[in-house]
Amino acid sequence: MKKIYSRIEAIAGNVITVHAGGVRNGELAVVSSAGQSSLAEVIRLREEKVSLQVFAGSRGISTGDRVRFLGHPMRVSFSADLLGRIFDGGGKPRDNGPELDENMIEIGGPAVNPAQRIIPRNMIRTNIPMIDLFNSLVESQKLPVFSVSGEPYNPLLARIALQAEVDLIILGGMGLKHDDYLFFKETLEKGGALNRTVFFVHTASDPIVECLLVPDIALAVAEGFALQGRKVLVLLSDMTNFADALKEIAITMEQVPSNRGYPGDLYSQLAARYEKAVDFSGAGSITILGVTTMPGDDVTHPVPDNTGYITEGQYYLKNGRIEPFGSLSRLKQLVNKDTRADHRALMDSMITLYAAYKESLEKKAMGFKMTDWDRKLLKYGVIFEREMMDLSVNIPLETALDNGWRILASCFSPEETRLRSELLRKYWPSREGESD
Repeated sequence: MKKIYSRIEAIAGNVITVHAGGVRNGELAVVSSAGQSSLAEVIRLREEKVSLQVFAGSRGISTGDRVRFLGHPMRVSFSADLLGRIFDGGGKPRDNGPELDENMIEIGGPAVNPAQRIIPRNMIRTNIPMIDLFNSLVESQKLPVFSVSGEPYNPLLARIALQAEVDLIILGGMGLKHDDYLFFKETLEKGGALNRTVFFVHTASDPIVECLLVPDIALAVAEGFALQGRKVLVLLSDMTNFADALKEIAITMEQVPSNRGYPGDLYSQLAARYEKAVDFSGAGSITILGVTTMPGDDVTHPVPDNTGYITEGQYYLKNGRIEPFGSLSRLKQLVNKDTRADHRALMDSMITLYAAYKESLEKKAMGFKMTDWDRKLLKYGVIFEREMMDLSVNIPLETALDNGWRILASCFSPEETRLRSELLRKYWPSREGESD
């Protein structure tokens, strides 16, 4: 039993401060007040001055209340019983199911030793052409989805959860609106994917400390399943809310702010979560997709700016579509060579022609005379956006490749695509395409 401290030195917001010895950062404590108790987590140590974030808030807590340290950090139950369940950011059931308290594992541990990792080598298919064909998602990759408020990033994550070729989905929601929470729940239930999903959700009305716990709980559970040989996809939305929670606590703690008020260790805090992506040698894997909303669509904002240095590219969701120019998967070349012989060449050709279409579109808007080549590009761009970029398109990679050839043939001659002769002989449609 840990020693009980009966004097709270200070209360600031939801942070309380006590003098205590033998305590470590991240340790849990119970704050007892007027017959009620609340969990709190150590968030700062300064000699024997210990600051704790109270999960349920500090309302009703007085300086004479008791604080009892538990001697361990936050834990979560780990077993197959988690599948199909929905929990809050503290690991408590949100679905009216029974509480799980067996096989408790600690959260927030270190990243995996690089010696235990293997080079990413497998593609995760999603049936979304702008991912599978143009920026393939690779097993054990860590990628953000850069977007802005109002874009359909949560529907995109839900669709990936339904269609991705993985064994398990761990869904972590941070600062979700209640409607978004219900959307995820209903979509996964209707799609029959809830039984292979574990959902940890923090809503905007929940205690802020639970927002900070969601990624760590989700990744701890993911690591447990991955060590059992499962391929796990972790979907996190929204990492900007996570960073804002860090910022709010840093302000409460009167820390010296860094860029735009965020704490100076923002990079380390984000990296500690994203670096949990891993492909274990002899076991399973963890792949991470995390939404990062950009205030004002500003990619230089501290959260996307720091994220870009950690991750292996990004998906850029804008105007309801995954943009080909803002998006990048740096590991796609590791898997594209093993899909189909025409994958890389077709991808490069179609993107090059789409870039030319953008130039022709600009010329048209400025009133320049359109050449025959410009008119071909304008026709191509409309079809490309409709049949490749539209997120309603739901087809396997091979179908997307075949459609790519059909689109090219409907707009250009074989020579105009600048594709290799052997690929043209093998894949060019025998009957040139349909009109738009």
